[in-house]
Amino acid sequence: VNRIRELPQNNNIVATHTDCPEVLIWDIEGQPNRHAVLGAAESRPDLVLTGHQENAEFALAMCPTEPLVLSGGKDKSVVLWSIQDHVSTLTTDASAKPTVSAGSIIKPSDKPSIGPRGIFQGHEETVEDVQFCPSSAQEFCSVGDDSCLILWDARVGTSPVVKVEKAHNADLHCVDWNPYDANLILTGSADHSVCMFDCRNLTSNGVGFPVHKFEGHEAAVLCVQWSPDRSTVFGSSAEDGFLNIWDYEKAGKQKESEAILNAPPGLFFQHAGHRDKVVDFHWNAADPWTIVSVSDDCDTPGGGGTLQIWRMSDMLYRPEEEVLAELERFKAHVVECTSKP
Repeated sequence: VNRIRELPQNNNIVATHTDCPEVLIWDIEGQPNRHAVLGAAESRPDLVLTGHQENAEFALAMCPTEPLVLSGGKDKSVVLWSIQDHVSTLTTDASAKPTVSAGSIIKPSDKPSIGPRGIFQGHEETVEDVQFCPSSAQEFCSVGDDSCLILWDARVGTSPVVKVEKAHNADLHCVDWNPYDANLILTGSADHSVCMFDCRNLTSNGVGFPVHKFEGHEAAVLCVQWSPDRSTVFGSSAEDGFLNIWDYEKAGKQKESEAILNAPPGLFFQHAGHRDKVVDFHWNAADPWTIVSVSDDCDTPGGGGTLQIWRMSDMLYRPEEEVLAELERFKAHVVECTSKP
């Protein structure tokens, strides 16, 4: 399994990308061996989404507002499906033997497969990542090995609405759309950088025109994601083994101390706990400022992948005046304690 994504409308439903053209949909609670029991029946997907002509391995997204699935693959296409094409509205046919969990939105079927709502053509190389617009289920974007960022609108056809021909100077690996400001899109690239684009002004003289370019990695950027806790904050992970936390508001307000330390503009935390490339990470929407990150440590002594759950110190993101006041109180307490006989 290369990638897994949860359906926001029902967290028992997940989609997976493997080394094949199909996207597999699973009702976790309905799987017979969900609890590692010896002799349990083999798991089979509850739904198979067809439409790609070649392997679709990484680009996968679920719509935040409707049960829609988006995928990209080696066939250079972006494919859109609706799980509603094969569901009952949270009920099942009373005459059918239930093969899925109670409350599942997947209808039992002997032939659990559906075709796409649309196949979108515009990339010239493999599509590496896709993302829905947070404010519209019909709008989405994609990036690929052709260095292009493309915006799509399913309401107007299957051709690009906007195509940024040279968003970076190398392959694009990842993209994310700001959930608080639908004008802002992040892209990460093999050129070691993260770019922030404004949808209202994407290009200049035919090439990508980012609002800001964040340069703090020393290898290809593999994943970017906006924070659910603050609209100006995002993370990026890369093949250099680091997961960087940025605040674009700070990018133009670099302090003298940060300049002396040679910190890239906007960078305010760097997680260095992984031994090798950090291939994916995710912010925890239910636990503020908490992140789960995954690294591929196969090439390092010990081997195997590593999953880490961590949270940075709140002194890094709380208001500066509040933090300084707390430190002053702590300082006074320490002085008082040390002065006692």
